[in-house]
Amino acid sequence: LGRALTVSLRASTDPLPLAAVIRSNVASLDRDLAIAHLETVGASISQTLAPQRFNLTLMAAFALLALVLGTVGLYALVSFSVTQRTHEVGLRMALGAEPGDVLRMVVGQGFMLTLVGVGIGVAGALALTHFLSSLLYGVKPTDPVTFATIALALTLVMLIASYIPARRATKVDPMVALRHE
Repeated sequence: LGRALTVSLRASTDPLPLAAVIRSNVASLDRDLAIAHLETVGASISQTLAPQRFNLTLMAAFALLALVLGTVGLYALVSFSVTQRTHEVGLRMALGAEPGDVLRMVVGQGFMLTLVGVGIGVAGALALTHFLSSLLYGVKPTDPVTFATIALALTLVMLIASYIPARRATKVDPMVALRHE
């Protein structure tokens, strides 16, 4: 009583329709034997990996949320900076600065913020890798390709987020900007 026996069978076709045949063969051998549960190896593996899959999904959702919050935060910061510097941008444009110069200036400042943020993030991630190592499969916690890919992706996203306020800054009319204050 209380003992269980696991039997594995290989089938060349879909194994689920064979359940009735398996049950009848077991019953013909011993009517007191009960088959409690039949499942495919794929279903068994899927059930075993469900907690890891949930953790991965949760971490991916939080990573996506962090990316969105970081992008919105940088956009807001650069946009606020450009708004605060409307007078300066207008003065630069009145003195002959080309829109490309203003674009480079604003995107350059966003890029510098991005480099600082990515640097701090990579350092923090490297410091905290031992906490996440149990959740990783097939990837070393300090995989340089992963770190480089994420750093480049974040840098690209942040450059795009700083490009929008920079384009808006290039459209500032110098006369309006000079009257702003």
